[in-house]
Amino acid sequence: MLSVALARLGARQNPIIPIYGQREVEALVRQSGSKLLVVPGVWRDTDYGRIAHEIAATAGSLDVLVMPRDGLPTGAPATLPPPPSDADEVRWLYSTSGTTSLPKGVQHSDASLLAAGRATVGPYELTQDDIGCIPFPYAHIGGADYLTMSLLAGMQLLLLESFVPAQAVELHNQYGITASGSGTAFYQAFLAEQRKNPSTPVLPTVRYLAGGGAPMPSQIFWDVRREMGLQVLQGYGMTEVPMITTGSPSDTDEQLANTEGRPVDGIELSFRDELGNEVPEGEIWVRGPLVFTGYTDPAATKEAFDEQGFFRTGDIGRLREDGYLRLTGRAKDIIIRKGENISPQEVEEVLQSHPAVGAVAVIGLPDNERGERVCAVIEVAPGERAPSLQDLVEHCRAQGLSLRKSPEQLAVVDQLPRTPTMKVLKRELKQSLGRS
Repeated sequence: MLSVALARLGARQNPIIPIYGQREVEALVRQSGSKLLVVPGVWRDTDYGRIAHEIAATAGSLDVLVMPRDGLPTGAPATLPPPPSDADEVRWLYSTSGTTSLPKGVQHSDASLLAAGRATVGPYELTQDDIGCIPFPYAHIGGADYLTMSLLAGMQLLLLESFVPAQAVELHNQYGITASGSGTAFYQAFLAEQRKNPSTPVLPTVRYLAGGGAPMPSQIFWDVRREMGLQVLQGYGMTEVPMITTGSPSDTDEQLANTEGRPVDGIELSFRDELGNEVPEGEIWVRGPLVFTGYTDPAATKEAFDEQGFFRTGDIGRLREDGYLRLTGRAKDIIIRKGENISPQEVEEVLQSHPAVGAVAVIGLPDNERGERVCAVIEVAPGERAPSLQDLVEHCRAQGLSLRKSPEQLAVVDQLPRTPTMKVLKRELKQSLGRS
């Protein structure tokens, strides 16, 4: 595996999820100062080789390696240098969309990723007899987290090239997967497969489904429990902190259905109000060895951490009396769709360039399958006809925005609700459209 080989060599690597479009990839290459861009060629109807060469043509000193489908040629064993000795050195650069336009660079070290994997083995009750599965893109922070966890537990691991529900079920059974899941969208997909033949368990070897990355309605837990006979171990984490809290097989059904689990080893939580005061329920700040070392942008790093080393997550929550975390909201204006962060500002910037869009606000609305869906609320430009949803999707595609960020719902209004300072009141939009 290329990523593991680079880690052994001590190289600095920037895994990029395949759903990113050319616009995002080019921004990440520039901010990371990448010297080599490795892509799979043509995969799932996307010519990554062409995209990579177009980026290299404008990025300066950047080499491109297109991986052949049958793997790299083999030769004589290479002589390896000594393994890396400084575990705290930044060697991993991930990306995340926050409240800024383009993805931000998130810096991790071997130490922070190892801490995350180590903190997960215990709560998941994993042993060397387990067989895990990564059904999501390995380039997601969860890939390194799950790989590290599996190595520490000494268990085998199956990596899916892509997640096709029926095929995933077949492979789970073929390899005897015992620990799987990944997030709300995956739980829903497995449920749909189970409902095709309710009398026969579709995942008979699986002990539980586990994951996070997006809100999980409690109804999903109860549906999985009743129809599949499995627990769902929902966790709370993010690219900056791969694991903050998680459920465990030893937890009660009530705890698993209604919370994000307990803080993992090494994590310290602080709940604060807008003035920075400690409160029972407030914005969550987190500190510990699992936390990333900072963003590639020093200004963003300074804004995200306090003087005591606590990182501001932007999420709102509280600890229950039993020590389990309950998330109650988000302070940051982001959309979490199928476990991936989407910056509304980035989508707004693209939509604003459409000639028929006079003003636009992009919001996330609750969605049982996706966690949240992307909704564009627009004012039509004077003299123009209202665009259709398909018009806007095609415009986003033409502008190089990845399909997952394109709007899935469109609402046309005479006037967006605004404050006296002309800031759009997105909360009002969410309240009104969330009921419709």
